[in-house]
Amino acid sequence: MLAAILGLAGESLSADELAFFREARPAGFILFGRNCRDRSQLRRLTDALRDVSGRGDVPILIDQEGGRVARLAPPEWPLFPAAGRFAALYDRAPISAIEAARANAHAIAVTLVEAGINVNCAPVLDLRHQGAHPVIGDRSFGGEPMRVAALGRAVLDGLAAGGVCGVIKHIPGHGRANADSHEVRPVVEASAQELAADLAPFRALSDAAMAMTAHVRFAAWDQENCATQSATVIGEVIRGEIGFDGLLLSDDLTMEALSGSLAERARTALTAGCDLVLMGSGRLADNVAVAGAAADAGAAGRGPLGRAMGAVARKN
Repeated sequence: MLAAILGLAGESLSADELAFFREARPAGFILFGRNCRDRSQLRRLTDALRDVSGRGDVPILIDQEGGRVARLAPPEWPLFPAAGRFAALYDRAPISAIEAARANAHAIAVTLVEAGINVNCAPVLDLRHQGAHPVIGDRSFGGEPMRVAALGRAVLDGLAAGGVCGVIKHIPGHGRANADSHEVRPVVEASAQELAADLAPFRALSDAAMAMTAHVRFAAWDQENCATQSATVIGEVIRGEIGFDGLLLSDDLTMEALSGSLAERARTALTAGCDLVLMGSGRLADNVAVAGAAADAGAAGRGPLGRAMGAVARKN
């Protein structure tokens, strides 16, 4: 099994993609808006992905946070609210906000399962910091660790109740970033003491099955590498201080926060300690490049992946 989650180009699998996926055997797949036209088309596509993988429980991922990050969009699919809406409700009625977040996540899960999707890259556990780049913004549940953890837990529970595995992100925290990691590499200069607040929601939800890394360099921990490619951050902070022992997935390798070829980006992330890398462009040449660099997942990736998907299977 290839230690990678791969994207695809369009609304159906091409003959070249079918041949490549059969040979490469990626750990799973990720879908974007370009892959999702309507309910019947999307279900045919996800059925085809299960067929080509030979695994009924193959992870099929999507980013369906709600708000501005939603690959399934109206008018074909419902518009779900952004995390910031639940943060605002929490100001007035914390218990109601938690129950609303759980119910909303369950509704998202029902929508995804109907489409044949079993992993949602949510919730966002990044704290919202004043003056930071707006790439996180209303995708965050707020600036208070306890609030973010409580609402994040509700989302994980709601997704799981509907048969979908959630992915906590962007570990160890993207909220202080001074730039969008899609465009450049953000650098966070905060001290380790200041960063303790950012780690708190991830520590509270460290029993989550899956997590996605942040393409952010934290000067307090590593002067050279972003978290995704830092053995120090992954080993000492994510696995150590936070205590996360589930499946660790990189954020997208195409993002400009990373440098070098796609093969180099994949190899460095896996060597640093990511279990799987994410290649979302959908271009066959990009997938081939990553496949050439991604080592077999072996014991490092298969165990956490099996536990994550086993948790989903028990809900169905």
